[in-house]
Amino acid sequence: MGLLDGNRIRDELLREIAEGVDVLPEPPRLTVLQVGSDPASAVYIRNKMKACAATGVHGEHRQLPATASQADLDAELARLSAGPADGIILQLPLPPGLVAASAMLQLDPDKDVDGFHPVNLGRLVAGLPGFAPCTPAGIRELLRRYELPTRGRHVVILGRSLIVGKPAALLFLEKRVLGDATVTVCHSASRDLPGLCRQADILIAAVGSPELVKADWVREGAVVVDVGMNRVPDASAPRGQRLVGDVDFAGVAPRAGAISPVPGGVGPLTVAMLLCNTLIACRRRRGLPELP
Repeated sequence: MGLLDGNRIRDELLREIAEGVDVLPEPPRLTVLQVGSDPASAVYIRNKMKACAATGVHGEHRQLPATASQADLDAELARLSAGPADGIILQLPLPPGLVAASAMLQLDPDKDVDGFHPVNLGRLVAGLPGFAPCTPAGIRELLRRYELPTRGRHVVILGRSLIVGKPAALLFLEKRVLGDATVTVCHSASRDLPGLCRQADILIAAVGSPELVKADWVREGAVVVDVGMNRVPDASAPRGQRLVGDVDFAGVAPRAGAISPVPGGVGPLTVAMLLCNTLIACRRRRGLPELP
């Protein structure tokens, strides 16, 4: 079993991003817009700002009160979109009553470094340059850096969310290196999930169900990418909880050819890919050539 170490790949990416920032006349600018003060969101935003500082990206955290209306949110995104930021993200979740899909329409797609604007999702479907959502892009980068090919392989994805499952399927279908796969997307109505998973050369689990994938769901030598982030009770843990993925790591790891752990697998790459997209957006806005 080979361990897919996302922390190591994240560090490589952040070094490369910092090098890319150093050659620019001014740093890329990333703005994170938060509505309210969700504690989990605050942790994620701190991680983003820390990564910005480590790479030389100018990070800005803007906040609206939890009482903000849809009109307030839409207006703020439109205002930010017209400003100097190269990349803008709307931190989720939003307070009840606010609709992210509506707000995203106010954002310039070329500044949508999270890849959630309908225009960027359409570009992904059409195979046109744009921004892919950061977690699927991070999965692909993890496989690329570990030299795990996808061409002709059967990729089975558990989950059909707009954040991971659907865009991941599109990425692995693309006619390109780290694409050209045969893709199966499974969901709650799929029949015989274990049997479908056993067909996978590469299994991506992204359903938010703690340790759902057991050893007998995975064929010998398969690559397993665990996107799940679930907190489960554990009296021995400092806060009475521990973090687990969607894969039973202890059971599956001996069968897998390679597997990503939770934590320390895909998670660290999401922020790194966000900064990659911000650097790309900055270069595009300045008419500079695409990075290799």
